[in-house]
Amino acid sequence: MVLSMENTQDIFDPKPKKFIVWLFVVSSTIMFGGFTSYYLVFAASKGKGHGLVLPDAFIYSTLLIIASSVTLTLASRALKKLNFGLQRKMLWLTVILAFAFGFMQFVAWGSMVKTGATMVGNNAAISFIYVVPLMHLFHIIAGLGFITSSLSGSYKNIPLAKNKFRMEITSIFWHFIDILWIYLYVFLLLNR
Repeated sequence: MVLSMENTQDIFDPKPKKFIVWLFVVSSTIMFGGFTSYYLVFAASKGKGHGLVLPDAFIYSTLLIIASSVTLTLASRALKKLNFGLQRKMLWLTVILAFAFGFMQFVAWGSMVKTGATMVGNNAAISFIYVVPLMHLFHIIAGLGFITSSLSGSYKNIPLAKNKFRMEITSIFWHFIDILWIYLYVFLLLNR
């Protein structure tokens, strides 16, 4: 049986795309696991951690990213109830919280620089506090791409299955980077 071009556009198979998102989540987990393992080995060989009191901005950014996961969950629930207006509002609020998270990361780095803790210095463990959150910030930017896709789906007249799929992969990725940040923050707190 030959499918016309018209019929092939209606076929929607989310499995390959979902697999790619999960593959990215797993590979990112391995990458950040490698970063934290390197830090532990480095700190053990030098007999010291980074030795800093982490800026309060990291606490605020943690609260912001947790709040963004809540708003994204509310957006998913709104979509399930076919409340597209609420879905859009919650997605926009998630975007605002994501930008606020990024801003707070820069505030934290700025306050560390003011105390003399720079990326280039005699303690490589301090560099870890700049590099790892920066890599996490790149994941936030990727997550914003997923959120943008979900937002555009909520405004366009796309099939409901595609709209729900976009929200599903956005949720998978966003909640992953939320959990990842909490892990990294706790790791930094415990290993000073």
